[in-house]
Amino acid sequence: MTLKFTPPLRPQLFAIILSFCVVAIPFGSAQAQQPFLLAELPNAPTSQLPAQPGTLTGLITDQDGAAVTTARITLTREGQPPLTTTSGPDGRFSFSNIAPGPFKLLVTSPSFAPEDATGTLRPGESLEIPVINLPGVTTTASVQVTASQVEIAQAQIRDEEKQRVLGFIPNFYVSYISNPAPLSPKQKMELAYRTTLDPISVGVSALVAGIQQANNTYPGWGQDAPAYGKRFGASYGTFLTGTLLGNAVFPIVFRQDPRYFVKGTGTKRARTLYALANAVICRGDNLHWQPNYSSIFGNLAASGIANFYYPATDRDGARLTFENAAIGIGATGIANVIQEFIVRKFTPHLPKSTPRATPSSTTP
Repeated sequence: MTLKFTPPLRPQLFAIILSFCVVAIPFGSAQAQQPFLLAELPNAPTSQLPAQPGTLTGLITDQDGAAVTTARITLTREGQPPLTTTSGPDGRFSFSNIAPGPFKLLVTSPSFAPEDATGTLRPGESLEIPVINLPGVTTTASVQVTASQVEIAQAQIRDEEKQRVLGFIPNFYVSYISNPAPLSPKQKMELAYRTTLDPISVGVSALVAGIQQANNTYPGWGQDAPAYGKRFGASYGTFLTGTLLGNAVFPIVFRQDPRYFVKGTGTKRARTLYALANAVICRGDNLHWQPNYSSIFGNLAASGIANFYYPATDRDGARLTFENAAIGIGATGIANVIQEFIVRKFTPHLPKSTPRATPSSTTP
């Protein structure tokens, strides 16, 4: 069947068809391209939330498990400043509002060795650190004692004043220690007083006077009680003046040490010669050997003074003085030999020290 349009309808139909195409074609085209257009759209930005901070807690103890208070705990993390805190009375500590990540703890406290711990804190975590035990510090105390020469010598004198042969006979002027400190003038005088006033020294003078009385030594004094008193006074007076002058006054003047220093080592011959030589030589306060002016002049002075109180019939002027001085020097040499080999064995409370080394400079 053939449709026929009359001419007046043709423009209207064309307009209807054209309108349909204008509406339909864009719609269909948009629908076809929509998936492509969505694929080409960029991703929408998403917000980055910060990691939630956490908390660190722990306990500090010693090796016995007792809480360590006021211990210093330092928290270090890479790229962040360190944080510090201290342990409380119960030994516990805590760090709050800590960013997550690796960390290191350093714990220090007086009297303890430092200790550290490491770990990793996760976001929002409350992490309890395992108990940190601080090891005790084992050290050898090093004490430096600063003392003057006078103080050192005084300590050595106190030891020497404990030296008594057989436990009761004073033996103060002998040194058994290595290189003792020189005595000050005051110490030389005090040691002389200590010796002369010792009860045993007084008793020895009384014994000597008794022997002289029995042997009628110095017959000009007779044999009665006053005669014994004179003999005792003369014996003790000679001992007193000899000790004060020979062991204090002249050693102060000549700056010499009145003590005998036991050699203690070497051959018997060397030790014997050393002991005998020390009757005429001595060690000076400068630690060098020199003639023993103190002992020689002390013996001469004591013998000379004795002429004033011995009986006139027993005085012989200068001859007796030099004889007594020579006897005193010889007796000193013999006493030194006895000191070197015998007395030490019978003297308790000796200082615990090695035998003295011979001082520098010329030695006997």
